[in-house]
Amino acid sequence: KQWYQRRVRGAMICLESMDETRTTSWMSRLESLPLSRSDMNSLVMDYLVTEGYKDAAQMFMEEAGVQSPINLDTMSDRIKIREAMDEGNIDLVTQMINDFDPELLDMKPILYFHLQQQKLIELIRSKSIEEALQFAQSELAPHGEDHPEVLEELERTMSLFAFTEPESSPFGELMKPSQKHKVAGELNSAILESQNQQTTTNLHSLFKILVWSQDTLSQNKISFPKMEDISSGIISNS
Repeated sequence: KQWYQRRVRGAMICLESMDETRTTSWMSRLESLPLSRSDMNSLVMDYLVTEGYKDAAQMFMEEAGVQSPINLDTMSDRIKIREAMDEGNIDLVTQMINDFDPELLDMKPILYFHLQQQKLIELIRSKSIEEALQFAQSELAPHGEDHPEVLEELERTMSLFAFTEPESSPFGELMKPSQKHKVAGELNSAILESQNQQTTTNLHSLFKILVWSQDTLSQNKISFPKMEDISSGIISNS
């Protein structure tokens, strides 16, 4: 029995040593990759421009000496629309989009539904319950009839009426700023698409490749040092 326990402990130590060696080798290879500062600067600039952070992009241009892939003045419409979204002024957002491109919302009915959904949420937030009910019946209900794929979202939003404190309800995430940010992101992508510009940041594409690669390795039961938390960059053996 003691002999068996010693063999097991020895095997475990060996495996731990192999994992440590594998991680060290992996990290060494990562650090040796030819990633230049100019590459990093380009990733940052691409993110700022695509997401519509004009002031930050301007400052980054001056401090890092990197050029923007587009004229920063063309970002003004997207910035104004995002600011109106942050304020919850959906009528102004809709007006600015129609001024920018009268056909945009007609071509993207799901996006238009999300805008109307957000307006309903803002009415509920301001406790304008009677106006919110009328708006839901006249504007949102027809979307559910024409586009069955939004019915679940519509039902979740309508459920907010059942709670005196919708922020604390099971559907409270609809009342959070993240909901507005999600719709703002859809609008931003739609505007970029209408301008024949890239709608997704290169950084986001890299993260998608990372997640796909790790999932593929895991599905094939291949042991590798896995980045468990992308936000912190923590790597562990998998």
